[in-house]
Amino acid sequence: MLADMELENFHNKVLPAKDRLYRVAYWMLKDSAEAEDVLQEGMLRLWLYRQKLLLCHNVEAFAIRTVRNLCLDRLKSKAYKNRQSLEGLEYSESGAASPHQQTEAANHNDVLMRLMQTLPEQQQWLLRLREVEELSYEEIEEVTGMQVNAIRVALSRARKTLREQFIKVSSYEKLG
Repeated sequence: MLADMELENFHNKVLPAKDRLYRVAYWMLKDSAEAEDVLQEGMLRLWLYRQKLLLCHNVEAFAIRTVRNLCLDRLKSKAYKNRQSLEGLEYSESGAASPHQQTEAANHNDVLMRLMQTLPEQQQWLLRLREVEELSYEEIEEVTGMQVNAIRVALSRARKTLREQFIKVSSYEKLG
């Protein structure tokens, strides 16, 4: 009976976050096979700590932190550094936009992704959690351990830096 309750709780609290956890892992590792491995390892770890999850205020934030830490461990490992590829992320645009508009949007996206990589790692991580994963400030606080005000300040600085750099790049492209 207790095992059934644990399984049901795990299904209700952890499994709905599976796609988000994969996206976090993929964003950090930039390799789908590695992201899947980390996701499986993270799910196993979360299952092993399922008793502690009952006491956890925000299970999804705890799960994201677990996957993030596993990704960081993998990135630090020498084996991963030797295998790491230099491929960038691919993004596709869909909709009824003209081919010219789609190309321009893709170029803007590529520029933003390159500029984002110049930001400090913490700002990149915060932007990813807020803008892509759409976590609330409180959820980001639980994932990162930072205070909400510090998160807001870091995000504001990151956005300002991106905006300024994007304007520079855009005006340079128009001149050239």
